[in-house]
Amino acid sequence: MSSFDRECVCCFTGHRPDKLGVGEFSARSLLRCAIRTAFKEGKTVFITGMAEGVDVWAAEEVLLLKREAPQVSLICALPYSTFGNHRAAAERRRYNNILSAADCRVTIAQAYSRSCYQLRNIWMVDNSSLVIAFYNGSPGGTRNTLTYAADKGVSIMNILPT
Repeated sequence: MSSFDRECVCCFTGHRPDKLGVGEFSARSLLRCAIRTAFKEGKTVFITGMAEGVDVWAAEEVLLLKREAPQVSLICALPYSTFGNHRAAAERRRYNNILSAADCRVTIAQAYSRSCYQLRNIWMVDNSSLVIAFYNGSPGGTRNTLTYAADKGVSIMNILPT
């Protein structure tokens, strides 16, 4: 990570699909626009936490942009080493395809712990200058990540329609 200027780095946070209130097609359309806007503003490195829903969709959109703009990089920040193993077969294939195409993989903890997700989110924010969020105001990891980002002075772009 040290080879990247933090000003060119963007990360993602968002609720799981059941809490979003929009489907994958709509969410991906919003993510595509936000990612392209961030890219036009100089963001070339994108960090995803690889959770189901927003993180995976954002990663796939970044990989699509990378086909047009090879200077784009994708970093997968995993909360623990076996994260993703519990997913259904189709989602696990999707997850593994993203990991294979990513430029870098960072694993925060070797094993699961109650704090590993929060530590992953902190790492992502600490290495970014922009957070693209799907946030509906409800409590949870997304709120905690955005509160932390705001406290650290990291810009936030919330793209969840209200």
